Amino acid sequence: MTSGVLFGGPTPEHDISILTGLQALQELLRNGIEVQGIYWTKTGSFHGVPGDVEAASFLDGLPKGSSELTLRVGEGGGFFVAGSKLAKDRRLDLDAIVLCTHGGPGEDGSLQGALDLAGVNYSGPSVAGAALGMDKWAFGALVAAAGLSTLPRALLEPTTTSLPFEGPYILKPRFGGSSIGIDVVSDLATARARLTTNVHLAKGCVVEPFRADLTDVQVALRTYPGLSVSAIEKPLRRSQTAEILDYRDKYVGGEGMVSAPRELPAVLAPGQRELVEQSARTIADIASVRGVARLDFLWNESELYVNEINTIPGSLSKYLFVDPPVPFVTLLTDLIAEALERPAHRYSAAGADGLVLRSAGSIAAKLA
Repeated sequence: MTSGVLFGGPTPEHDISILTGLQALQELLRNGIEVQGIYWTKTGSFHGVPGDVEAASFLDGLPKGSSELTLRVGEGGGFFVAGSKLAKDRRLDLDAIVLCTHGGPGEDGSLQGALDLAGVNYSGPSVAGAALGMDKWAFGALVAAAGLSTLPRALLEPTTTSLPFEGPYILKPRFGGSSIGIDVVSDLATARARLTTNVHLAKGCVVEPFRADLTDVQVALRTYPGLSVSAIEKPLRRSQTAEILDYRDKYVGGEGMVSAPRELPAVLAPGQRELVEQSARTIADIASVRGVARLDFLWNESELYVNEINTIPGSLSKYLFVDPPVPFVTLLTDLIAEALERPAHRYSAAGADGLVLRSAGSIAAKLA
C-alpha cells in the first residue's frame, strides 16, 4: 500500500501548507516509504504531484508531471485518476493520508467530512475536533468551562456598542489561523470599522483585551502511540517593535515554522512549565485532539493564559519534539499508524431498521 500527503487548498495559508506538505512528502520518500503527493489548488481541484517537486514549482500553477485527481464519496470512494478513452478511471490505492492542510476548509472540518464520506483514512483532527479548533469563540468557551485561565473574549458585530473590558483591543478572525488577519486597535469605533476593511473578519470577529505585557509560548502534543507533550518554545519576533507575533515571524524564513526564530526550551517562571503541560493534557481530553496539535499560550512572569489551538500546525511541529527527540519520519509514520488503527469516523446505519417507515402510512395523507 501507498500513503498520501495532501497539502495546499483554498485558504490564505495555502503557501505554508505547501511547505509542510513537501517536507512530509520528501521525508517519507527519503526513508523508503511509498507515498503519493496530492496538491489541492487554490480553486479547489486535486492533483497528484511528483515526489521530488520543490516549492518554486507551484509559483506558476501546477508543477510539471501533475495529474488531475477527483475525490469521490460513497462505497469504493477515494481519489481517482482519469482514464483514457480505452481505460477506466483508476482509484489510488492509498492506505492513509497525512493532512498538511493549514487553515480554511482543510482545517475546519470540511475536508475531513469529505474524506469520511469517501471512506479515506486520514491523520489529524476529526470533523468535530477540526471545527472546534478553528472556532476561536467556541474553543475559548470550552477552555473557560474546563477551569483553565484564558483572557476574556467577546464577539464583535457592526452593532456592538460596548465591550465587557477596556481597550486597547486585539481583533481575530473567528474562523481562521493563528496570525493572518490579526489587528490591534485602540478603541471600539476603530474596531467596528475594521469589520468592513479587514476581509479576514468577514465571517466573524473575536475581540480580546490587548495585553502588551504578554508574549507567546507554545507547546505541541501528539496522541499516538500515547499522549505526549513536546518541549515548550518561546517564539521570537523578528522586530522588537511589533505588537504581536505575526505571519512573517512564523513563516517567512525558507522552511516555514522550522526556520522561525525561537527560544527552545523556553525559560519560564517556576511552576509554569508544569502548568503548560497539564493544561495541554486537559485540552487533549476536552477538545477531541487527534494527531499532532500545537497549543498557544500568552505568558508573563506571573500569568499564563490558554490562547488557541492549531490542529494541523506548520511543519507538523516537528521542531518541538526534542526532549525526548522524535525523528520526523517517526512522527509521520505514527500519524499514518493512528489513521489506520483509530479512524476518525465511520458512518453507521445501525438502528435504521424500517420500523418508522412501515408505520408511516401515506405521505399524501400527512400533507392534507
